[in-house]
Amino acid sequence: MTEKSAPSPGLRLFDLLEVLVREGRALTLAEAVATSGWPKPTVHRMLAQLEAGELLLREPDGRRYALAPRLLRLSEAALAGSTQQGVRHAVLRQLVADVGESCNFTALSGSEVLYLDRIESAFPLQLNLRPGTRVPIHCSASGKLLLAHLPAAQRNALLDGLPLERHTATTLTTREALDAEFKRIRKDDYSVDAEEFVEGLVCVAVPVRGPDGQGARCAVALQAPVARMSLAQAIEKLPRLQEAAQALARTWG
Repeated sequence: MTEKSAPSPGLRLFDLLEVLVREGRALTLAEAVATSGWPKPTVHRMLAQLEAGELLLREPDGRRYALAPRLLRLSEAALAGSTQQGVRHAVLRQLVADVGESCNFTALSGSEVLYLDRIESAFPLQLNLRPGTRVPIHCSASGKLLLAHLPAAQRNALLDGLPLERHTATTLTTREALDAEFKRIRKDDYSVDAEEFVEGLVCVAVPVRGPDGQGARCAVALQAPVARMSLAQAIEKLPRLQEAAQALARTWG
């Protein structure tokens, strides 16, 4: 196919999926047409094909198209597979060697945080959270970080549908407390888990920027039992975490 050749119908479907993923929210037919710039009959036909293939689904109102579980599983498997080898895995392994505690590389997946990769410390006391593990978004350092950097409308829509379950005595379970935390995270450019998910476990997370250097495409975090490292000591590792985040960001190409 030459550079000027029209993309195949299959590739056009992927182009439309990219439009929906880039928008970061469910779209109506009219919104998909406006965003893609393609004719309405074409977009309608493509949305129907993607829905039939279980890559998109209709929201309860029947008007908006959202990413379906099949597509999310595919994207997660691709991300997880790419982090098990190569530069990103090596960056994470070196980070663990330098800070002496377990570190993970995570992304937002629906209403949860997905572990794309994780290296455990050499200590016998470990939590053993494997790649593919999902953790709550409102009480994990990575989750709060990724939430803080979402557009306000998208963040509010996500939190509106979540039960803010209490996991420990320090879990933030009100929107007011979380909003204040998000403001601090955006100001300080890091997030903490002060034993909010698992009692006796602390975590510090920093953003891995997108190709444009903005927002938080993913997160890299240090996690340790307080018996070995206090939260204050974990925060002291921020410069090294930020170096690793910059190295991971460069792998986006």
